Amino acid sequence: MIGGILGRLFGGGGHATFEDVQQASATGAVHVVDVREPGEFASGHVPGAINLPLSRFDAAALPTDRPVILMCQAGGRSARALGACAGRDDIRHYPGGMSGWRASGGAVSSH
Repeated sequence: MIGGILGRLFGGGGHATFEDVQQASATGAVHVVDVREPGEFASGHVPGAINLPLSRFDAAALPTDRPVILMCQAGGRSARALGACAGRDDIRHYPGGMSGWRASGGAVSSH
């Protein structure tokens, strides 16, 4: 199942869907990187997400051991962060952001 998710996400391009992010992050198949500011991140994020705020974003700081899904509040900042990741084909963004994540019933952590 994970091969199918990762194949969909990283085999031919495209955005991450809610279901893809939920399944891949729950199994540890990807890193979810939240590019919101620390205060926003502290108010709730995908469990296990890493916070790398767009205001200080450095694509070289992204993990390289697994594919990466970028997330923000509504999709704009994660799309900008994705644009800064030239040369890596294992990075996607979730255009729904935390707003879409919460609306779809995604788990939220504040730790």
